[in-house]
Amino acid sequence: MDVVIGPLDLSAHVDEALAVQAAAFGLGPDEVAVRRQIVLRHMTYPGARALGATADGDLVGFVYGMPNDRSHWWSTVVEPYLRAQGNDAWLDDAFVITELHVHPAHQKHGLGRSLITTITDAAAQPRSILSAIDTESPARGLYRSLGYQDLARRVLFPSAPKPYAVMGAPLPLRRRSPAGR
Repeated sequence: MDVVIGPLDLSAHVDEALAVQAAAFGLGPDEVAVRRQIVLRHMTYPGARALGATADGDLVGFVYGMPNDRSHWWSTVVEPYLRAQGNDAWLDDAFVITELHVHPAHQKHGLGRSLITTITDAAAQPRSILSAIDTESPARGLYRSLGYQDLARRVLFPSAPKPYAVMGAPLPLRRRSPAGR
């Protein structure tokens, strides 16, 4: 099955994208409804961009992000944690990966890697930041393989049941060596 990665009008395909996120992240209908409004708001921000991965016309993965703005909610939550580690300068001139999800049936085929490298390759900023659940997971392994490092850990978001880690990487992201490492 051929998977095509390209620009995604996320506002027009928000329900398809959130179905992927719900499958990948285990979200219920109430949380999807809340996230729908957040995604639609984010896509109005200057510089917000999204890419989708489609297979046979179905969306199987997506990524979106935007230039960071310290006045945005996410930045106001993570800033004290970053400042405590001496890493709050990462909030300036950075491209934030807001969401990256691949449907479980399509994971472990390099789609997440392709989505995140493609979107950050087009970023004007010299670095990228993101947050991920603070556990040793395939997602965190992917981010580390791309050059992301922990900037702050045990970050608590209101209403999130688990702590997060904030990670940052210089752009362009690291690529695999020819030997596949």
